[in-house]
Order: sequence, then structure tokens, then C-alpha cells
Amino acid sequence: MTLFNECVFEFLGTFVLILLGDGVVACTSLAKSKGKGGGWIVVTMAWGFAVMCGVFLAGPYTGAHLNPAVSLGLAAAGQFAWSKVAAYCVAQVLGGILGAVCVYLFYKDHFDCTEDADAKLGCFCTIPAIRNKWRNFFCEAVATWLLVFVILALSTKPETPAIGMGSLGAFPVTMLIMAIGMSLGGATGYAINPARDLGPRIAHAILPIKDKRDSDWNYSWVPVLGPVVGGLVAALTFIILF
Repeated sequence: MTLFNECVFEFLGTFVLILLGDGVVACTSLAKSKGKGGGWIVVTMAWGFAVMCGVFLAGPYTGAHLNPAVSLGLAAAGQFAWSKVAAYCVAQVLGGILGAVCVYLFYKDHFDCTEDADAKLGCFCTIPAIRNKWRNFFCEAVATWLLVFVILALSTKPETPAIGMGSLGAFPVTMLIMAIGMSLGGATGYAINPARDLGPRIAHAILPIKDKRDSDWNYSWVPVLGPVVGGLVAALTFIILF
């Protein structure tokens, strides 16, 4: 399979991840949605299932990174070719943008009748519960460290080569994402994925959303650099221990 074909599957997998992941936030947050008020458990479960569907789609072809922090972490640990990292990351961000655009088109009537601009922004990207950027950065780094380190640690088994989240099997990955969200997601909304946050944030900035607020670019570096650092520290931990 060519690098282009691999990137197509990373794009499609991330698109499905964001379509379902941002979709559940819209479903539980926007006015007049039948799912409004569904709560954090619904959101975290749906994000887990969203990752599972992305893994089903991309896993057989790329290992389903679906996340620049995973691609970087695997490369730093010697489990993935550095020459592919940039292309994978671009594909993932583009998939995130398209997924968010589709969520907007799907829920446009509800975006139009929702007055809370923060709720609209929250359908696209993370907003911390308490804004303390360096603490938020730490939270994102720790949560992503856990994600990438578990992926790398489980990859030491012969039956699970370290090629991405797909190497673990879709169901263990689903449980891992749910556990991180339920336990560590309350502070920042647990982006743990630069493409998951940056791609939809770009979509929010360019879409003609009625009465929208700014896209909170002053905070945007946190859910990008935090996961990147977490993924690289996970690789270092893996190298030291294994």
C-alpha cells in the first residue's frame, strides 16, 4: 500500500471519529436536540465508540493512529517510520476539519436556535472547566501519556505489533478512551489528540455559524502541544522500561 493510500484511510478514520465524537457533543448540548442534557457519561461512551468505528475503518490498513500524538509517539519509540509522520498528521487534521463541517451541516438548525455561543464552540473543540493554561497543559499531557503508553506497552506482545490503536483491537481501545474520559476528562474535556481539537477549531473559525464567538485561539495551543508532549514522554517511558 502506498503512503497516499495510507493517508486516505487515516483521513477517513479521523473523519468518522470526529463526525461521531463532535456529533455526540452537539446532540447533548444544542437547543431542541432530542439528546440535550444527555450528560458526561453519554459523551465519554460515544467518544469511545467513535474511536472504535475509526479503528474498524483504518485499522487494517494503517493501524488507525487517527491522532498526531500517537503517530509521533510511535515514531519516537522506533515503532513507526518518521518519514510518514508529517503526511499522517496532515491527513488526520484534514479528516478532523471535514468531520466537524459535517456535524455543523447535520445539526445546522440546532446551531441556529442555540443562543449559548460557548455551547456551539464546545461542539467543535475543547474548553477547560477552569482556565489555567499550564495546569490544562499538564492534564492534556498526562492523559495523552496514558493513551500512548498503554498502546506501546500492549504492543510488546507478539500478537499486537506497535502500529497504532488498531494494533490493540477496537474494543480494548474503546475501553481505554472511555476510561480516560471518565477519569481524567473533567478538567479539560480531554482532547488527547491535536487533530481532534485543531481540525474542528479551524472548521469553527471558517463556518458561517450564527452568532458564534471567537474560536478561542489563545487556548488552542494547549490541546495541541499538551498531547504532543504526552506522546513523546510516553515513548521515552516505553524506551526506558522495555
